[in-house]
Amino acid sequence: MNTVEVADKKFELLIENDNINKRTRLIGIQMNVDYENRCPVFIGVLNGSFLFMADLLKEIEIPCEVGFIRVSSYKGTASTGTVRETFGLPDTLKDRDVILVEDIVDTGFTLKYILEKVHLQQPASVRVCTLLYKPDAIQTQIDELEYVGFEIPNEFVVGYGLDYNGLGRNLKDIYKAIP
Repeated sequence: MNTVEVADKKFELLIENDNINKRTRLIGIQMNVDYENRCPVFIGVLNGSFLFMADLLKEIEIPCEVGFIRVSSYKGTASTGTVRETFGLPDTLKDRDVILVEDIVDTGFTLKYILEKVHLQQPASVRVCTLLYKPDAIQTQIDELEYVGFEIPNEFVVGYGLDYNGLGRNLKDIYKAIP
């Protein structure tokens, strides 16, 4: 399927699931090396990261813990710039190695908000793993961005956990909006 329709928008194929799986496997291998003899806490940023997080964790062979946070700054296809936290971080991150797992980093505002909350708990280390990164959209420095699946253009995307007005998360590939 090279094009799909989600609600009132048309999208064309950007990244096939096979490529997502290969890249996720490589990131997992790197994390197993980087965190050898440690027990990191993976924190998925819901809702978008759930598929990527599940597939990534299947590649992790070291001991680890898993948690989730849910925040939102999107309405339709644009960021509102205001971050709403609907449920928060675990409060046991002091002296822990934390890996935040994101579906996409674009403006960086949501991630910056989460990172500030994480750093308040004085973790031993904090790294960010994102499936997608839009370097042309970033508006704030994210020093913790360590693991990036794919750099993509500043276009609206859907599929593999990413949605358009709540729809399209279940698509196995990633699609970009057709203008």
